[in-house]
Amino acid sequence: MPEWHLATAYEAIADTIGDRPALICDNVIRTWTEYDDRAARLAAVLTEHGLGPGSKAGIYLHNSNEYQEAHHGINKIRGCPINVNYRYTEEELVYLLDNADAEVIVFAATYADRVEAIRGHLPDLKCLIQVSDGTNKPLIPGALDFEAVIATATPMPRIERHQDDLYMLYTGGTTGMPKGVMYENGMHCFGISSFSELLGHDVPETIEDLPGNVLAGIERQGQTKGLVCGPLMHGTGMWIGSIATHLCGGAVITMKRLGLDAHHLWDEVQNHQAAFLTIVGDVFARPMLDALNEAKETGSPYDISSVRLIISSGVMWSQEVKEGLLDHHDMVLVDAIGSTEGGMGQSISTRDSRASTAKFDRNEKVKVFNEDDEEVKPGSGEMGMVATQSAMIGYYKDPEKTAKTARVINGERYVFPGDFATVEADGTLTLLGRGSMCINTGGEKVFPEEVEEVIKLHDGVIDSLVVGVPDQRFGERVVGVVSTSESIDEVKLLEHCREHLAGYKLPKNVLFVDEVQRSPNGKANYTWAKATARDMLGIDA
Repeated sequence: MPEWHLATAYEAIADTIGDRPALICDNVIRTWTEYDDRAARLAAVLTEHGLGPGSKAGIYLHNSNEYQEAHHGINKIRGCPINVNYRYTEEELVYLLDNADAEVIVFAATYADRVEAIRGHLPDLKCLIQVSDGTNKPLIPGALDFEAVIATATPMPRIERHQDDLYMLYTGGTTGMPKGVMYENGMHCFGISSFSELLGHDVPETIEDLPGNVLAGIERQGQTKGLVCGPLMHGTGMWIGSIATHLCGGAVITMKRLGLDAHHLWDEVQNHQAAFLTIVGDVFARPMLDALNEAKETGSPYDISSVRLIISSGVMWSQEVKEGLLDHHDMVLVDAIGSTEGGMGQSISTRDSRASTAKFDRNEKVKVFNEDDEEVKPGSGEMGMVATQSAMIGYYKDPEKTAKTARVINGERYVFPGDFATVEADGTLTLLGRGSMCINTGGEKVFPEEVEEVIKLHDGVIDSLVVGVPDQRFGERVVGVVSTSESIDEVKLLEHCREHLAGYKLPKNVLFVDEVQRSPNGKANYTWAKATARDMLGIDA
């Protein structure tokens, strides 16, 4: 019996429904047969350049068919795809790709100059593959053209793969530097297959069940088309949006344009009859609701009758926005809580059952422990840290952080992603937020210490604390509270920060104070900083 593995699963599905669409982007449609063939050709190129089992390959692309073809092709050689945040600056990219031991970068032409600038700092690089994106950027010296190699390569023959092949997703670390969260490829594939039930398919027990389950699901309800609204470089987009859809034999719809255009999103839903949408909380849901309202008011409502399910993960999805969406269409809204390290629970809303904001049903084997590693009693009001028996192995090349995050309690191994919650009398969780001061802005993690250090590099800055304050669209926005030795222009300070930080990490507000308060031992007084920021910005507590 073949072992669970993403590449092996996709190959089985391609053999079963090869003529059906697998990828749709800007009206370019790839069938399952084409998808698997193009990935196999890329796999052959990677093999020719010395990559094999365990090799790491960075994917530095926007949402596209090519992103998923690269992901599949890397998995085919038993390699490990590395998600690259396209918002990173040069120094952030070097850290990520060097930490990951990347041997290949598959990158969008728009980032050619940046790749050229950093390639000399990456000693493990064996190959660069450039993807044309309409910017007319010439190939950088020594790089291969993605479409050219796909056209000329001979597809790599299929190979036997192993369940314990490494799979990673990079996410923010406690110091702000990205960390590779490690999984066994097969166990991760099997875990994501559990989403099949939400998409109207039977959950497979073995990889051999996939073909029959896919055919039965298509017979019942037609082929599922899933629109990935957020970036594939994040777990929500790749795992829930792309992989979960594909494991049901579905077609994944992506949009290349950057930034959220809610009207364009609904156009894609209408044009392709999307049944499943993946979003990131109110950051997406509010503009989407506004667009539906605007279209209805102008007498040209969108046809969203195909939509059966919307899943959100990463940012709070408020009850009033869910209800607004349900007023437009009868569907299932799933608000999932989790992180790259593991899932924790979900809240399901329908027209017949409205769920409260931040209240979630726990996943099986999820518990809440207090500081003494004792389970929090339901209804006690005691706050604890959420723990899940995730399949996460640990953090790549970081045993210290792994030991802090994955611990054994009463003989059972638990992963602690860092979320705090109370347990209601009925066993549901009320999520309180991150125990650290991690700021979640639009689904991106921003760690205060990293931004603070960049601010303090400016000659005129004495001290700084960075906090998150409530923001209706992005969940939280980044605010810097700064003391200076001289008058500093806010615009110039932000320009200084932009040289060192990705755009989403930049403070939306810089607030100048006489003195940044710290405790006697020098530790940051974030309580004071957050209260000061709220007060100066006129935000109610």
